[in-house]
Formats: sequence, structure tokens, C-alpha cells
Amino acid sequence: MNDLHVVFGSGPLGLAVLRELRRQGRRVRMVNRSGRPVHAGDTQAETVGANAADPAQARAACADAAVVFHCVGLPYPRWPEFPAIAAGIIEGAASAGARLVYGDNLYMYGPLDRPMTEDLPSAATSRKGRIRAEVARMLMDANAAGKLAVGIGRGSDFFGPFATDAAMMGSRVFARALAGKPAQLVGDPDRLHTFTFIDDFARALVLIGDREVARGHIWHVPSAPATSGREFVRMVYRALGRPARLQVAPRLVISLGGWFDPQMRELGEMLYQFERDFVMDSSRFQQAFGMAPTPLEAAVGRTLDWFRSC
Repeated sequence: MNDLHVVFGSGPLGLAVLRELRRQGRRVRMVNRSGRPVHAGDTQAETVGANAADPAQARAACADAAVVFHCVGLPYPRWPEFPAIAAGIIEGAASAGARLVYGDNLYMYGPLDRPMTEDLPSAATSRKGRIRAEVARMLMDANAAGKLAVGIGRGSDFFGPFATDAAMMGSRVFARALAGKPAQLVGDPDRLHTFTFIDDFARALVLIGDREVARGHIWHVPSAPATSGREFVRMVYRALGRPARLQVAPRLVISLGGWFDPQMRELGEMLYQFERDFVMDSSRFQQAFGMAPTPLEAAVGRTLDWFRSC
């Protein structure tokens, strides 16, 4: 039986999926635009260069695949490219007769005053949320039409190995704490927030690719119970044996920074996620697949170990 797994995207999530697949002894082909060889610590894989938005290139990259993972990440200003990328990957996976697994986020739900569950409609108020909703709809439509089998795994803000500058709980927390500097957050640090350990995200995506019951469904990947940003930071500093230090950038600072930084400008419409409770319920996946999330303290410790090794 063909066991080739093709992973589009060599950012933090794609690398986490690579590590999990190699841990299980699977064959992996990584796909990125440059074709630059991919290394995730001691883990390596065949790497091919392809523009995922080009169906012909996507089909070539997916040749002989059993499962294809869409883990492509882009800077905020480039998010309008996501639908074309999804369309290309759908074509590539379908041409190989492969299953397709998409690593998604929670932007499509919009602001809520309740925990997020998989049965919620897409009610995004942000441009980026509407783009995410469009991509998920494209994938589910392809599944419903019988073009290919699709499963979607959604996680909240992730942290862990290789999640550095682009992650809210990345370099601005872990690297700064290790350097003896204050951690930096945005919004209200006392609101509840779900954080997803990237290794759990990857393990869940691999399970979605393996299990027949996962196909045609959206799943929230296992994530530890929500905590506040302030408590998360305390956990990091406590693991270092130091008192917590924290700086919080208010909305006004983000708005002013947006005049000079396109990425920060794009952050403005997503600040609601950090100004109110942002809680994801992953109990459906945990019950269906028997997978519990890594406890936050353990995940924080493993993340600190990785940042120390950089």
C-alpha cells in the first residue's frame, strides 16, 4: 500500500506534521515554493519546489500521494492568495486519488460570547475570517461532490517548536523570557484564551488523515483548557524559576504601528480574539479519537527546550 504523505508548507505547522509522520515511520515529501531542503531538527524529508496555486505544479507535487496535508501559512498581507492555493492543492490531491487534510484556524467563527464548537456557522466579521471561511467551504464542497475525501482540523493560536515570530506565543514570549526580558502580549491579558500546542495539532492532523470516520468533517484539535495570557506567561517564567515580567501593547499602539508595518495593520481586525474570551472546545475530537492534549506545563517546558536549542 502506498504510504507517501505530501505536506504543503514548511512553516511551523508543516514541520510539526513532518516530525509526527517521521516519528511514525511514514514516507514524507515536503512541498514549498522555493524547493529549499526542509529540516526539522534531526528530521529531514524529500523536498520539491512548487507553486501550490498552479494546478499543474500541484499535481506533480502530489504524484503517488496517499494523504496530502495543506499546512501553507502566509503573512497577513498575502492572505487573499489562500483560495487559489486551496484550489491548486485540491486539484493535486484529487489527481493522485489522495485524502486531503487541512490545518485551519478559528477566524471564520467571528467574535463570540461562548466556547467555539464545530457546529457553529461561519460568521466572520473580518476580511481574513471570510477568506478562511471561503477556503473551508471550497474543501467541504469538493468532499461533498465526491472529488476527494477531505478532513479539516482547526486549532487555536499555536505555540511550540519552530513557532517563532509569527506566533503570538512565540518569540515575543519564550525567546524574550529566556533572554531575561518582559514577555509581550496584545489585548487584555486576563481574558481566557485557548492555546494549541503545535505537536498536538500535528498529531491530530495525522489522525484525521488516517481515520475513515474523520473524513467529511471539521474537527477542533485537542488543546489544553483555556487560560489567560497572563497565566500562560507566568507558567513560562515559573518554568525558568523567575518572576513573570509582562508588557501589553494596547489597541492604540497597534493602530499607530499599522501606519508603518503592514503585518501590524492587518492585526487590528483580529484583536477581538485577545480583547474578549476566546475559548475553543475540542472535546468532540478527544472523545472520538481518544487523544488528550499535552498538559500546558509540559508543552511549555518542551517549547522552552526548543528555544534554548536555537
